[in-house]
Amino acid sequence: MRVATWNVNSIRTRHGRVVDWLLREDVDVLGMQEIKCKPEQFPLEAFEEAGYQVHAHGLNQWNGVAFASRLPMEDVATSFAGQPGFLKGHEGPDAPLEARALGVTVEGVRLWSLYVPNGRALDDPHFTYKLDWLAALRTDAAAWLAAHPGSPLALMGDFNVAPTDADMGDPSFVHGVSTHISQPERDAFFAFESAGFSDVVRPLVPEGFTFWDYKQLRFPRNEGMRIDFILGSDAFADLVTDASIHRDERKGDAPSDHVPVVVDLDVQTEDDDDRPMIF
Repeated sequence: MRVATWNVNSIRTRHGRVVDWLLREDVDVLGMQEIKCKPEQFPLEAFEEAGYQVHAHGLNQWNGVAFASRLPMEDVATSFAGQPGFLKGHEGPDAPLEARALGVTVEGVRLWSLYVPNGRALDDPHFTYKLDWLAALRTDAAAWLAAHPGSPLALMGDFNVAPTDADMGDPSFVHGVSTHISQPERDAFFAFESAGFSDVVRPLVPEGFTFWDYKQLRFPRNEGMRIDFILGSDAFADLVTDASIHRDERKGDAPSDHVPVVVDLDVQTEDDDDRPMIF
């Protein structure tokens, strides 16, 4: 089973590219971030014609997450336990939830498409929100693993954190000044390791960025960041047979500023059962 994550930066603008890539790369399940639309605005027809069903979670023209799968999706969830909300100027625990998390189960594998808050600036309330969001996600994911020991779970998406200096190639990001590379953010990212998760792509693809800003010729200069990840439980990691970062999707007409991150899993699917056996 081939599983991928991709911050598509507006699915209505890029659905043609996304569907073409899904078919060309033979992807079974894609988690998307920044779809920037409500479910009723999602270009379903293009995906359905290609053989994919879609679950989308979006509240307005910002944020938004989705899954496209040609395999059945079950146990759909549009938030995780303890997920914090945010509203500028709002104080208190009852801030509205943003459309940043979507969970599904496919062939017994639990998958989350996640769009972690940006943080904006180190002294911005959005930065505190980002750290709280990551902490709540870690707590919920650890609790899920405790309740489902030995089950495969992956946290996929745009984490908006470059966890090591090698993951940051954009010279405009400065230590002590910028988000994405601050120690609290990196600590929050690596806290998932103690919760039982690991970056399942890095061992197979040790180098490579996943995001390049549209400005300042960042892509031609390869001044990018590695901020899109697939963090898997031990049971998920044991299923991974290959991984790749599809850098070429940053090229061409109207690309997203992110590229897909892909893993192949040793999971037998319904399609496999339908194929004739050869002895």
